[in-house]
Amino acid sequence: MAPCHNHNSKLDKSSTSTCKTPTDTERCDHSDNNNHNERSDGIKNENSSKIASEKNGVETPLAQGQSESQTETQPKGKKWGSGKKNAQELAKMYSKGKRLQEIIGIGICIILLIIDLLYLVRYFDSSYLSYIILYAFAGICTADLASGLVHWAADTWGTVEFPVIGQALLRPFREHHIDPTSICRHDFIETNADNFTVCIPFIAYSAYKFYTCTPEEIASFYNWELYVFFLACFVTMTNEFHKWSHTYFGLPKWILFLQDYHIILPRLHHRQHHVSPHEVNYCITTGWLNPPLEAINFWRIAEAIITKLTGAIPRSDDMKWSKQD
Repeated sequence: MAPCHNHNSKLDKSSTSTCKTPTDTERCDHSDNNNHNERSDGIKNENSSKIASEKNGVETPLAQGQSESQTETQPKGKKWGSGKKNAQELAKMYSKGKRLQEIIGIGICIILLIIDLLYLVRYFDSSYLSYIILYAFAGICTADLASGLVHWAADTWGTVEFPVIGQALLRPFREHHIDPTSICRHDFIETNADNFTVCIPFIAYSAYKFYTCTPEEIASFYNWELYVFFLACFVTMTNEFHKWSHTYFGLPKWILFLQDYHIILPRLHHRQHHVSPHEVNYCITTGWLNPPLEAINFWRIAEAIITKLTGAIPRSDDMKWSKQD
């Protein structure tokens, strides 16, 4: 038996009792709510005392003085989750070949990141010091925007029947909306391999330039390579940040600190995306760019343009898989 965790405020007497070791279902966020109005209300009240919490698959307000870490998910029925037939069908599409590709991709990416880091250290000069924070910030913002674009595209367009990218890329997005807990049951490789793999061409080119160019040439593009390195680091960790945003038990205090101060993707902020029809807050590295993108209606305008040009209906495949059994 382990004591219940609370990092924001003291628990009342009824909540200081011991609790059972959480199951996968209890550990993660399951907010696939079919009420579009509740999603809109949740956005308006994100920073108010009525911040939504999940209970029985429906978002309900936190009690006054109650912290986010005191909430638990207690689903009834099978509105979503690993018990849903469609979720099981999508999970079975994860193949041994895909696993092998993931292992190789992560291995190559880590080696290249280490090589690039060694070159950056080797050619570092004190004159670059003032740029480190600037390029780190630029890398974070670019990674956040890229995560939003990929997330939106994969959620909104295409089908799992598409050649190559259907099962390799789109399948996990469909599964995640039906079973948000699935990402918490994935290990580091399955969670992050795609992001590691997509960085390989860019950091491989950086390593090639460092290896073939003279010190004078390296000095001329050093700042750019510093930015590329930070960008790659945050892209590779995006899905891990995403995974942490679905994890409500057992996270280290330093991760909770980063979430609470919105340095990485916060849990309540991302929960709004998991209210059907899953059409807001697509950026999942830090979520910093979600408010401005939502304010200018960026995603709806992009969808309207694509629908006008192609006739494709946004999220049609996602809604098909999300139907009740």
